[in-house]
Amino acid sequence: MSYDDKIKELNIILPEAKPPVGNYVATKISGKLLYVSGQISIDQNGKLIKGKIGKDLDTEAGYNAAKRCALSIISQVKKACDNDLSRVKSCVKLTGFVNSTDEYIDQPKVLNGASDLIASIFGNAGMHARAAVSTNSLPLGVSVEVDAIFELN
Repeated sequence: MSYDDKIKELNIILPEAKPPVGNYVATKISGKLLYVSGQISIDQNGKLIKGKIGKDLDTEAGYNAAKRCALSIISQVKKACDNDLSRVKSCVKLTGFVNSTDEYIDQPKVLNGASDLIASIFGNAGMHARAAVSTNSLPLGVSVEVDAIFELN
């Protein structure tokens, strides 16, 4: 089954791949590696998912915010691959940043939202290395930001 077929089977609607808002690119291919700039948590209506995990949002809401970041990552990958997801050989690494309180310790559970989505679409090729980092603030006050590295065929 193709990755696009898997997306359809899972009833996933990918958001539009947004252009960057600063002096950088959304994606960069170097050799066989595709780097995806950090994608922030935006809901299905285009509204920012804001707030601190552990104060304004719970772990489940953070999980869903990370999942939304992963959807944006896949959109960026698809755009970088000229709409051909079959060019993806594997997801190499995700790095997730969680806007959380000093006491919050479940950042890995939040990032599972992104990891689970990538694995559900790409299967074994979606299994990746990962870092889950706590931060006291993220751009625009969002809850989660995730960047990615993919290997292309």
